[in-house]
Amino acid sequence: MANAPSARLAAADPRVLALAAEVTESREQDIPLLLLKLKGILNSASLGCEESKKIKQDIYDYDLIRYCMLVLRQDHSRLRGGWATAAQLAEVLSLCCVGLEVKEDPEEFYKNFLPSAVDNLLFLARRLQARFIRAIKDEDKQHFLRWFQTVTDAICWLFGGHIQLAACVLQNDHFPQLLITDDVETAIIMMSVLHNIVRVNSSVLLQVDEETLHSVLDELVYKLSSTTNPVIGNAAAKLLLLVAKFCKQLGKLLTARYKGLKGLLSKQWAGKGFDRDLSQLLDLLYSEQSTGKGEMQVPKFNETSRQHQAACIIQAVWRGFQTRKRLKKLPQAVTALQRSFRAKREQELQHSKKQKEDESLKLQMQLRRQRAMRLFHERQLASLEIIHASQVSKYMEEMEGRSALTIQRFWRGYRARRSFHQQRQSLKEYKAAVIIQRAACKFLEKRRRRRPLSPWKDPKGLTDEQRLALQQKVDDYIKLHPASEMSEEMSKELHMQAQEKLAQFLLRSRLDQRAAQRRETLLAQVNTDVELLMNAPGLAETTEKDLDVFTSRSVPVATKARQSHHTMLKSSCWPWWKKLGDEFMEDDVIPDDALNAELGTLFVGGRKSF
Repeated sequence: MANAPSARLAAADPRVLALAAEVTESREQDIPLLLLKLKGILNSASLGCEESKKIKQDIYDYDLIRYCMLVLRQDHSRLRGGWATAAQLAEVLSLCCVGLEVKEDPEEFYKNFLPSAVDNLLFLARRLQARFIRAIKDEDKQHFLRWFQTVTDAICWLFGGHIQLAACVLQNDHFPQLLITDDVETAIIMMSVLHNIVRVNSSVLLQVDEETLHSVLDELVYKLSSTTNPVIGNAAAKLLLLVAKFCKQLGKLLTARYKGLKGLLSKQWAGKGFDRDLSQLLDLLYSEQSTGKGEMQVPKFNETSRQHQAACIIQAVWRGFQTRKRLKKLPQAVTALQRSFRAKREQELQHSKKQKEDESLKLQMQLRRQRAMRLFHERQLASLEIIHASQVSKYMEEMEGRSALTIQRFWRGYRARRSFHQQRQSLKEYKAAVIIQRAACKFLEKRRRRRPLSPWKDPKGLTDEQRLALQQKVDDYIKLHPASEMSEEMSKELHMQAQEKLAQFLLRSRLDQRAAQRRETLLAQVNTDVELLMNAPGLAETTEKDLDVFTSRSVPVATKARQSHHTMLKSSCWPWWKKLGDEFMEDDVIPDDALNAELGTLFVGGRKSF
């Protein structure tokens, strides 16, 4: 809240004061509806009077205008009131800003607040334009178009009261995106906004940067070349005429930048209902072209310069031809895009219509089923009233029997149809196999009939000479390969030898297996001992717990280790004459003979660590 003086607070409008307190204490989603009360407060006073100015000053002092500006950025589809509330708040914002004379910190109001308000209004207009284009129902499209018109009117009212905002509107990033649209209704509204900007400030197009100016003029010329709608053509032609009338520099720019514009206007838009404005625009363009040619000096050309000029003219004509060709294809692309969009929208409408029809059909079937059940129960009750009390049980039994028969009949029919559908594929396969077999049998029968039967011929027999030669070969082979004969005793002896060798092999394989297991066990034990020795700490760091790791639990092993240790100590204490002949041995190596003589076995000691 702004810090206003105490005198101003005392003289503030009580309605504004109460609304400010209510907005401060309300939830965020209820603020837009509360701010609509400002419209009634502003309309209570006549426009331009001192009371109206005082109310606007109070609204600004209590930051209600800033609330309105910030609310425009929100997504009103999720808020109470929707987009209609946003359009009314845009109107309230423009009414509050026009005619407001800020005495305290005016620079903040004119340089920061008003440009921010313009940006938020254009942002809201972009949202409404996008939802209008995406809307499917005609009723929704009419609502969004009416709200879009309200927001653009608020923008026009705002820069009409503050002329410096006209350039701000043109230079805003949202304005070109609003102007560059293929939709007819919103394009006409945006061109009317541009028309009001030029009427309010005729020199505004010279105040903006060159890129913004060129983008606006390019869009107007594009609308003239890409559409055949006379409403858009009339609006674009009037805008170009207004621009050329108010500023001669822009007329020269139109003549120089768009060389094919005169031909486009005269060929495509003649006789479309705005010939008066069209003829005025063509006269201005032709007058600017003739003036430009009169001011030009005719230089003297040599052969090289003439060739250069001719090449430039050819290139310019070719570029113009390519550009016109592209521009002619653009309406086709836009038409195809619109056709696909309309087809998709029609498909969505058909789908929604079909869903509604299905739902209504389901509802009707359910109602019919309920009605049939009700009628059945009514008939059953009526028949029970007619039948005598003694015959009721018999009648109920008959009805139950009929019902059971009906249920069984329907069940058998359903089961038969289901089995038939399941067996249809196998039946098709059976019929196909029969057809194939019939065709194959016919083919074989025809082939058999065509081929004549050959007479039976007996095989040729052997002659006597061939029979004798064959018998001689058999006898020779038997003589060369006589059959070996073995007695029963020899076969038994051979069998016994085979059994003995098999038993020896099995025994040897068991012994080898046990030896391999023992070797693996010893190897694992050796690896474990090696790891313990490698990971053992030094003597200076050894503790009593470390000694338990290297102490063997086996008494014979411990005794043998102790004896080996004493033997090593004795060998180290031998006199020099007992060590003669060991000059080439290491100091720590003990002769194996001494150890064998002492212990009768070999002890493998550790290695010396450095």
